[in-house]
Amino acid sequence: MNMNRTRVLVADDEEAPREQLMAALRQAWPDAEVVATAANGVDAWDAFLETEPAVCFLDIRMPGLSGIDVARRIGTQAQVVFVTAFGDHALAAFDAGAVDYLMKPVDPARLAQAVQRLQARHGAGSAPPAQDLQALLAQLAAQVRRPAPLQVLQACVGKEVRLIRADEVIYFESDSRYTRIVHAGGDALIRTALKELLTQLDEGLFWQVHRSVIVNHRHIASAVRVDEGHMHLTLRGRSETLPVSRHFQALFKGQ
Repeated sequence: MNMNRTRVLVADDEEAPREQLMAALRQAWPDAEVVATAANGVDAWDAFLETEPAVCFLDIRMPGLSGIDVARRIGTQAQVVFVTAFGDHALAAFDAGAVDYLMKPVDPARLAQAVQRLQARHGAGSAPPAQDLQALLAQLAAQVRRPAPLQVLQACVGKEVRLIRADEVIYFESDSRYTRIVHAGGDALIRTALKELLTQLDEGLFWQVHRSVIVNHRHIASAVRVDEGHMHLTLRGRSETLPVSRHFQALFKGQ
């Protein structure tokens, strides 16, 4: 793998448009390397955390997490280009220039224009102000409906099916093929993958702080910076600590 090439993620829930975009990218941007593809927003976000691309082409309307949901999580960590098959009423918001968009099927000339903008921003090391970008994405997200957050989880403990209120969960932790739920009454395992749970939880209450950890922020006592690249959380009334990966350290900036 050539580390000088621009790392790209492509996410679209339809295979044909995804393949068409990648073929067009090979022509318009030979120096780009597609390091990950995804067929839904959940896998797109997980792939972003795993591969750390510099540019993400995201279909706006995907199951699980929309492209806008994924872009909000990415923030300024990568450049984003939205891709849509719809004459979205939201498209006018992109004229602010914080992010770009492409219509399906992708027009080679329009893609070439988007690539030129991406290369110019990347070469200048510039990114839109985080506050402006998040304001734009919040405006777009308000136009994409999401289901109501999960209220109760069902976990099998021996022969018992235990009902656990979501707001009583302290944190979720990925555990091999399962997800471990830690709550005041103990812990339990469920088969739902952590990345799938992310789409069902109240994002105002639960913060993802690591690829394998989601925490109820009400239970966070402090964020401790161990060194330049490492941070962990302490929890109220508990002895264990939770890791915070580099992608999520911006949650704990201090004042």
